[in-house]
Amino acid sequence: MLGFTLGNVLAAFLLPPGIFIALLAVTAWRCPRCRMGLSALLAAFYALSTPWVGGQLLASLQIAPALDLRHPPAADAIVVLGAGRRLDAPEYGGDTVNNLTLERLRYAARLEAATHLPILVTGGEPGGGQEPEGRLMARVLTREYHVPVRWQEDRALTTWDNARNSAPLLHAAGVRRIFLVTHAWHMRRAVPLFRKAGFAVIPAGTGFAHTQLDSFMDLLPDARGLRDSYFGLHEWLGILWYKLRGLFQATP
Repeated sequence: MLGFTLGNVLAAFLLPPGIFIALLAVTAWRCPRCRMGLSALLAAFYALSTPWVGGQLLASLQIAPALDLRHPPAADAIVVLGAGRRLDAPEYGGDTVNNLTLERLRYAARLEAATHLPILVTGGEPGGGQEPEGRLMARVLTREYHVPVRWQEDRALTTWDNARNSAPLLHAAGVRRIFLVTHAWHMRRAVPLFRKAGFAVIPAGTGFAHTQLDSFMDLLPDARGLRDSYFGLHEWLGILWYKLRGLFQATP
């Protein structure tokens, strides 16, 4: 057990981001004149690199608990937001969905099995690629999960676009109340946009943040913690940007 613990501590500070934190600490110690600034940077970098702080940041964005699929509320449709693609994946012979989008699709398939509601997928081609995200999402749901897709929106580049472009398709079919499938930490940004587009929204989140301090390793820096902190800060920045944008545009 001791060997396992020491191995994890050494790995934490020999691999990124831990090795950069260690280098900052050495630099601050050897440079008295820049010690204060570097110490502040070191503390922030260390904190944001820990899984516990990353989890707390993500949890601050969650606005609804997980659905109880044994007794799901009534709705008219399921809307699934894309989260990105892997471009030119050789094992799939071209573009495919990334792991975040796949998490959302997996949960959408589970939700469809519990509700038997029609599904809309939405996502365009941010960053180029051969096929839009919406088309890739529909293919994964139909071919791999054997779940039909009623509507496919493939021009959206942002969450703002997801709501704006999906609205005409859904309103034309008489859809007024939707399950919105995305990551739980994306709901704070996504739900208001779909409400502004004229829908009653039931958050159907997946990928909830883990906030328990299970062991000391949750306080060691690693790439997972830095990734979660990045997602959390990115969402809060996006929320601020949409609030500013909303001052000049009445609808998404």
